[in-house]
Amino acid sequence: MTVGTPWKRIVEFSIPMLVGNIAQQLYNTVDSIVIGRYVGDNALAAVGSALPIFNFLLVFFVAVSTGAGIMVSQYFGAKDREKLSRSIGACITLTAIVATIIMIIGPIVVRPMLVLINTPESIIDWCASYLLILLVGNWGFSYFNILSGILRGLGDSLSALMFLLISTVLNIFLDIWFVAGLNMGVPGVALATVIAQVISAVLCAMKLKTMDYVFDLNLNMLKPKKEYVVQLLKLGLPSGLTQVIFSLAMITVQSLTNTFGEMIIACNVIVMRVDGFAMMPNFTFGVAMTTFAGQNVGAKKMDRVEEGTRQGLAIAVGVSIVITIIILIFGRYLMDIFTDTAELVDLSMKMMRILAVGYVAMAVTQVLSGVMRGAGDTMTPMWISLITTIFLRVPIAYGIAYLTRSAQYPNGRPESVFVSLLIAWVSGAVITSIFYKKGNWREKVLLS
Repeated sequence: MTVGTPWKRIVEFSIPMLVGNIAQQLYNTVDSIVIGRYVGDNALAAVGSALPIFNFLLVFFVAVSTGAGIMVSQYFGAKDREKLSRSIGACITLTAIVATIIMIIGPIVVRPMLVLINTPESIIDWCASYLLILLVGNWGFSYFNILSGILRGLGDSLSALMFLLISTVLNIFLDIWFVAGLNMGVPGVALATVIAQVISAVLCAMKLKTMDYVFDLNLNMLKPKKEYVVQLLKLGLPSGLTQVIFSLAMITVQSLTNTFGEMIIACNVIVMRVDGFAMMPNFTFGVAMTTFAGQNVGAKKMDRVEEGTRQGLAIAVGVSIVITIIILIFGRYLMDIFTDTAELVDLSMKMMRILAVGYVAMAVTQVLSGVMRGAGDTMTPMWISLITTIFLRVPIAYGIAYLTRSAQYPNGRPESVFVSLLIAWVSGAVITSIFYKKGNWREKVLLS
């Protein structure tokens, strides 16, 4: 990342990671397709309603993964073997501790949280069983995200891709076998996901063990030193808190969505599955820019950081424009994969049109936030996420719903959920651009 034409390095790094992110998105998408086709629309709604809670309970791993990526990329760029090794060891140990805690407390809080967000009685048992299996088996999910983040920080996105593709194929096979073959229903897709993620985590660990020419991975390095844990949390917690904010907002909005009934819940699931694929390039370029900025900051090449940012932004926006056009033209065919219900397909496409333009705005937000994080400024993206998600999206969603109540829509129009999200995306792009141009992120460099 520190030599050669910036845009070429960014694209070379992004392509395998993008394929990997698409493959990972297939986990939840295949779950939804298999459930929607073999069990029904209510089961599809159940899987979607459960995910905001699952994401909320695993936010710590977002923090550790982000902090790990920043520390690893900067120490790798600076060729500091000791600090690189200590950072990786601290990540692995912290993950083990928190994964165990989640495995214990997760099953206790699942059903009360589902009740709290107005989950319909018709799907609450399915939601609970799905979540219980995912949380008890969270080690695979946790370690895959942490270890693949370390591999990317070291510049190796190809290995993580290969391991993920293997587990994705396994997940698809197990989904169909457990649900269509063994009639296990919603618990079957959760079990398939856990097994596949455990395998991907093991493969990542095996790859890291062979990279002893870059860093040391032994019992001594696994004993976390205070300075590395503090630095890891200092860098990662803002992103973790951002994810907490995002997850709480999603839970709050999910509570509103649940009041619209099972049809709207299922529609939201379908839209979010398609949205997950549409957003993948943006997230990928964001992570790529974090690694690019981190390595070049470590190598003290700030001019290259700014040149790469301009080129990366142009690529990300161009890709998002193409994706928006594809969604508007072919979106209906994508919706039809999940269900045979024509009314549900029409409703999902209507909501998708509301969001489509927002992907260009998210391209700007992800690239510029990625650069700031790579330089060590994780606080600014956190505050921007707080403003757009909590103080904009949630009040706007509930406000529109309240103002559009009628005899036909006693709880308000369901479009409120999607209009509020579009407004949050556009606002985030504007605010992020302003803070990037101010340049305070240049003063946050870890190695300074």
